Amino acid sequence: MKVIYSILFYLALPLILMRLIWRSFKAPDYFKRWNERFGCIPSRSSKQNLIWVHAVSVGEVEACRPLIKGLQERYPEHQILITTMTPTGSARVKTLFADAMLHVYLPYDMPFAIKHFLDAMQPQFGIIMETELWPNLLLICAERSIPVVIANARLSARSARGYQKVSNFTRQMLENVPLIAAQTQSDRERFVQLGALKNKVHAVGNLKYEISLPASVLERAESIRALWGNRPSFIAASTHDGEEELILDAARTIRSQFRDLLLIIVPRHPERFDRVAALCRRSGLNTLRRSEGKPCGNQVQALVIDTMGELSVFYGTADVAFVGGSLVNHGGHNILEPAALSRPVITGPHYFNFLEVTRQFLEHHAAIEVKNPEQLADSVIELLKDPQRRAEMGDAGKLLIEQSKGASQRLLNLIDVHISHVQR
Repeated sequence: MKVIYSILFYLALPLILMRLIWRSFKAPDYFKRWNERFGCIPSRSSKQNLIWVHAVSVGEVEACRPLIKGLQERYPEHQILITTMTPTGSARVKTLFADAMLHVYLPYDMPFAIKHFLDAMQPQFGIIMETELWPNLLLICAERSIPVVIANARLSARSARGYQKVSNFTRQMLENVPLIAAQTQSDRERFVQLGALKNKVHAVGNLKYEISLPASVLERAESIRALWGNRPSFIAASTHDGEEELILDAARTIRSQFRDLLLIIVPRHPERFDRVAALCRRSGLNTLRRSEGKPCGNQVQALVIDTMGELSVFYGTADVAFVGGSLVNHGGHNILEPAALSRPVITGPHYFNFLEVTRQFLEHHAAIEVKNPEQLADSVIELLKDPQRRAEMGDAGKLLIEQSKGASQRLLNLIDVHISHVQR
């Protein structure tokens, strides 16, 4: 099955390259560093032992911050390599860690590329964030006795059914993994059902609860908000194609009761910045792009955040936060960042990527679920009219985060047990 998978991957390579080129026209950074995507990287000059952490994109990079800090404290003599798959994830690594970490793209899951990567980096062990189950990567690491930990692992029922269709191959892949640190007990059970060894799978909680935003974030948010005056603001963050139209419909209704409303839109992908700004203008809104560097005066009705690394700041400027990817069937995004800033959170019905976290927030009245633009508008209007309820939801969300921390410490303790050959 491994051979068939590799052949299919090679056959799909022209399509993968075409997609990479297509994305490059909208996000030029995709046109760069192709050598890394095929494992063509120079060998490390340092003789230090290396710990490798893979974080696909921005969300995973953010989530691994406390883990990285813990690794630095426990293994001070080791170098740390962080790999990503996206330019935005790469940019975030460079912003957060500068030259303190090694960084390259993780190559495509082709045997020759994976072998080149491992030859060049020679990691002592690896940690893969979330559920990036690349068969060749995991099997080749197992062949070379390089332990790979799956951290913050989640596996939806839908994904589990997909893996079940190739159950023997999935079992072969998972039984070689020495440690799977699942987010929830449900995730743990699904991994075991697919063939992971029961004593190697542990439910440790969600590393994304470890979020800790510096005081400077709120300070910056408050200074930006002060320039706007006392006007209501509503942020729609990490939005996807087809979702902005729904949000603009809702904003139209909200504006009928709050005429000075400022709508803040943060598209999920940088290549969509131009399109979303144009969409706002076509909707008749006086639109400002953050990158223009102009003051956001009272005449501005829509502010499009087309810069990187400022999402948390603009969550802090808003009265109410909607987290995107959830009004369309994408699976939702991380609701913890606005909650950490004590903002009331609204989500659409499609939040299967963050199922347990979102359900917990809904049960504790720290978030609201809406199913369409009409319900979104109604919920925002109610919250804008009720400062006390906004504060109560914000406090409930922040309390949940504080009560749920500790996953990174539990993971580090498990690494000590399961990856016992690593010398500190």
